[in-house]
Amino acid sequence: MHWIDVVEFSFYMVETFALPFAIIVFLIERRKQRQVEEEELYQRLSDEYTNFLKLVLDNADLQLLRKTSPQNNLTEEQMERKLAIFGILVSIFERAYLLVYEERMPKQTRRLWSSWEDYMREWSRRADFRAALPELLEGEDPEFRAYIERICRQSAQSAGSNMASVSSPRQQARSGY
Repeated sequence: MHWIDVVEFSFYMVETFALPFAIIVFLIERRKQRQVEEEELYQRLSDEYTNFLKLVLDNADLQLLRKTSPQNNLTEEQMERKLAIFGILVSIFERAYLLVYEERMPKQTRRLWSSWEDYMREWSRRADFRAALPELLEGEDPEFRAYIERICRQSAQSAGSNMASVSSPRQQARSGY
């Protein structure tokens, strides 16, 4: 019986101390892994945005790095390139929204998301981007669409201009996006 008592005591010790300790270690490691995955995700999205900015630099004639839309008239080919570049940008924004944004974000996720929101606000200050947006948002995620449209309205109001939610292709062509 003495041997059975030792085994039983050992089982209770494992159950009392080792099992809860193993669960705690598992949860801590899982949290760390989740943080690493979030940071990797953010890094991949950041790399995509960096590649986008390289594309913008390669198309410097479109003057996309200016804070406001250029006042000069663009050729049809330039307008087409600008629309394609804006399409890539909207795609990156949507991907960031779908992968990072949550209604109630933890502090770390909020920190990561705030830079994406800043990028969206920065681009939304451009009248040519806002003019192209209705066409670019066709078929996109409805929640993302509502989010970026709200940002655009706020940007247009803060810039002192009125943004129409939907503009016709003819109006967009005149705006020179």
